[in-house]
Amino acid sequence: MTFNIQPTLENDQALLEPLQAADYDALFAVAADPAIWAQHPQNDRWKEEVFRDFFDMAISSHGAFSIIDKATGEIAGSTRYYEYDPGKSIIHIGYTFYATKYWGTGFNKAVKKLMLDYAFQFVDNVGFHVGANNIRSQIAVTRLGAIKVAEVEMTYPGQPARPNFIYNLPKNDYLL
Repeated sequence: MTFNIQPTLENDQALLEPLQAADYDALFAVAADPAIWAQHPQNDRWKEEVFRDFFDMAISSHGAFSIIDKATGEIAGSTRYYEYDPGKSIIHIGYTFYATKYWGTGFNKAVKKLMLDYAFQFVDNVGFHVGANNIRSQIAVTRLGAIKVAEVEMTYPGQPARPNFIYNLPKNDYLL
């Protein structure tokens, strides 16, 4: 089996489909909420011109997904696989966001389980980049079993470099 970093993944709660240009309007309707980005290093991503750049980069990554709530059929958010390195047996998961109504519901855990179960068929480690002030995401990745392994400065379009933490989740430490 070959590792496809943009498969369709599904469980009883969520459907992850490869992100398409036609998803823009529905996904921007979710992303336009400033609360989603309040802890994010690029906290103006709710603005359409900023989100457009983010969306275009997601499409060109060929690893991004629309996350669909199977109960409603609505787009709940987006996520992606990125920085696949077969030599180091690692891929990263990130660029994830959800409508606020999904926060604290277990929906993220269901999505990450889909992604991790799939990725760990092909790699031994999954990495996460998390903004230094993004406490909500730091808590979420540590609940998966990931550990902080480094601090780096990362650049975001139109902004100076911002501190980020790198987390690693070895297959053997995966908690879901």
